[in-house]
Amino acid sequence: MAKVLVTVPMFEGCLDALAAHELVAGEPGSEPLAEGLLCGPMQTVSAEAIDSMASLRAVAIAGAGADAVDRDALQARNIPLLTAGEALVETTADLAFGLIISACRLTPEAERRLRAGRWQGWRFDDVRGRDVHGAALGLVGYGAIAQAVERRAAGFSMPVRHHSRNPTGAPGYTADLDELIAWCDVLSVHVPLTAETRGLIDARRIGLLEPGAVIVNTARGAVVDEDALGAALESGRVLAAGLDVYSQEPAVPTRLLAAPRAVLLPHLGSATLATRSAMLRSAAEKLAGAL
Repeated sequence: MAKVLVTVPMFEGCLDALAAHELVAGEPGSEPLAEGLLCGPMQTVSAEAIDSMASLRAVAIAGAGADAVDRDALQARNIPLLTAGEALVETTADLAFGLIISACRLTPEAERRLRAGRWQGWRFDDVRGRDVHGAALGLVGYGAIAQAVERRAAGFSMPVRHHSRNPTGAPGYTADLDELIAWCDVLSVHVPLTAETRGLIDARRIGLLEPGAVIVNTARGAVVDEDALGAALESGRVLAAGLDVYSQEPAVPTRLLAAPRAVLLPHLGSATLATRSAMLRSAAEKLAGAL
């Protein structure tokens, strides 16, 4: 029996794969004798926390992203890092495409006007967004979630291109990111946060978008320059943005909170009961296998 430190909610049935082990609730590093660590995708696991667990043999993330984990510290001790990203692909793609629709059609702005009593009935010039059907969709990154968004886009007759660091061999691959950005009407971000992708969509690249374009980010907040995006929304250069992630969560930049036509969600990409449970089960199964 191994001792497993669990830093996520222990929902009934989700951690059955670890039933043969002793589960201890706590924060990363709080159990020196832990041989396994099961934590959430946004939870910081520092080198100090890793060093404090001398018996640690495996770490499992109940999600896709592992940028909050000090991977160098794990690699130095040859400790495997396991993720459960396959469990959240379709649900996150649902939300990403929902943000595309909501941002393009300016639905939050329209709802705010209605709730504030400022809707005066049907008018030709009332909250005019842009069509989703037929809009050119550019995908930054081409992992499982991006491909799931592409499948949804087919139902809206959207031409789709994608960019990734390495050629994919798939139709629509565009080697030059700048070319992709200049081509699309909707830019959807799907890359992990690394040293190379931090600030990838910066002020210069936002400036390459056609006027009236839309930006959606369901990956990691720091991939997009939030201040530059706020400025582009203020000027009207970018029609709208749909964001589910931020660089300093749970803080949301004041400029984005005040920006017009910004659809802002509190990191809900995988937030359904079925998917969150599947994420926990997958992480538990992989950690049990490693132990």
